[in-house]
Amino acid sequence: MSAILSVSELTRAVKDLLEAEFPFVWVRGQVTNLARPASGHIYFSLTDGDAVLGTVWFRGAQRATEPESRGGEAVNPLTGEVEESVGPGLSQRLEDGMEVLCAGRLNVFEPRGQYQLVAELVQEQGVGDLRMAFEALKKKLADKGYFDEDRKMAVPSDPARVAVVTSPHGAAIRDFLRLAETRGTGAEIRIYPTLVQGDKAPEQIAGALDMVGEDQWAEAVVLIRGGGSLEDLWAFNTEPVADAIFRSQVPVVCGVGHEPDVSIADFVADRRVATPSHAAQELWPRRETLMQSVDRLEIALSRAYHAMLRDHEAGFAQLRRALVLLSPARRLARQQEALESFCMRLHGAAERLVREKNGRAAALVQRLARAHGADVVERRGQQVDGLVHGLQNAMDRLLERASAGFETTAASLAALNPERPLEQGYGLVRVRNSGKFLRSPGEVSPGDVLDIRVREGSVTARVTEESEENR
Repeated sequence: MSAILSVSELTRAVKDLLEAEFPFVWVRGQVTNLARPASGHIYFSLTDGDAVLGTVWFRGAQRATEPESRGGEAVNPLTGEVEESVGPGLSQRLEDGMEVLCAGRLNVFEPRGQYQLVAELVQEQGVGDLRMAFEALKKKLADKGYFDEDRKMAVPSDPARVAVVTSPHGAAIRDFLRLAETRGTGAEIRIYPTLVQGDKAPEQIAGALDMVGEDQWAEAVVLIRGGGSLEDLWAFNTEPVADAIFRSQVPVVCGVGHEPDVSIADFVADRRVATPSHAAQELWPRRETLMQSVDRLEIALSRAYHAMLRDHEAGFAQLRRALVLLSPARRLARQQEALESFCMRLHGAAERLVREKNGRAAALVQRLARAHGADVVERRGQQVDGLVHGLQNAMDRLLERASAGFETTAASLAALNPERPLEQGYGLVRVRNSGKFLRSPGEVSPGDVLDIRVREGSVTARVTEESEENR
């Protein structure tokens, strides 16, 4: 019975066996998934179309064979000779799609249980077929105007209906849906399932994009796929997919692979994003951001509302002061004061006239008494009394006519008071838009706001139906 090994023990045994069996190897392949972190090491994969080998080219190994580190000289690791070199070294020119020849040793990275090639030498063998095909198609489509920015459509912000063209079983759609669920104001998402890798993938992707346009439902279409090698992502570097994106009447957001991966579909799409998750972030804003926007709008609305109230209150106060000065009641009070003053002056003048006449009459009586005797004076006195009585009656009639005129004027002013009908149960209706009092149904239209004032306050109403006079 064989012994039971732990994962670490088994991995260490594989490491010892593999590194002992392949102490130094030569490997030829095409560079994919190239990465250059800040450490200066270079990480990439070597592929021949059927298999992929992870490779690391450490910074120290680069310096040993690069001309920049030796004053323009490079060491040939095969012969040990120092050779002059012109231009930048391969470590700076290395790119995806390049065919290279690597020499080095196999190594097992124990934390992940993966083996990789630790390159000591990397030599350029030419540009790979895929990279050549990529560049040729890129130039062809650029000449046809597929990449022109002025033909690209704007992608709506916070769309309510989004179509997603992708594999329904991949990690890309899961990441996209997970983020979409937590962002925006809520959206309906339709998945158009398709292959995203292999010979049949370009035709299916193009067909799905065409179907989105035929449905005329979506506000935006998202084309997504997770990361992979250049071969894995090749479906998005084909002309059928580029043609479908170009003729799409719906804005296309393309999120294929990871940040370094750039496909033909990215160039043609209306918007290119780094990853499938980034696509969801670009389409829908964070809900916290939306809530902050709502809060800012609420604060601004509250401030505007209170400012409007202050303006209206100031306007009402001004109108109230003007109404006090110009109201019929105030005018009636002023006229009543003038009438009372006139009556007082009239009474004073009448009294002075009576006293004056009485004085003159007394003087005449005395003169008559001296001239004609007491009998004549008595008769004249009776005549004077009659005249005084007639004068008093005339003054009373004059005052009665003046009082009747005053009461008539007061009644006329009271009838003109616009608030009098309110005491009898009537109302004053003012059209808010024009500020005029409503006198006919034909002066309003559906939707107009009416301010109705009654004796103890006011109400607001809205016209909902057109009057027969307007029909």
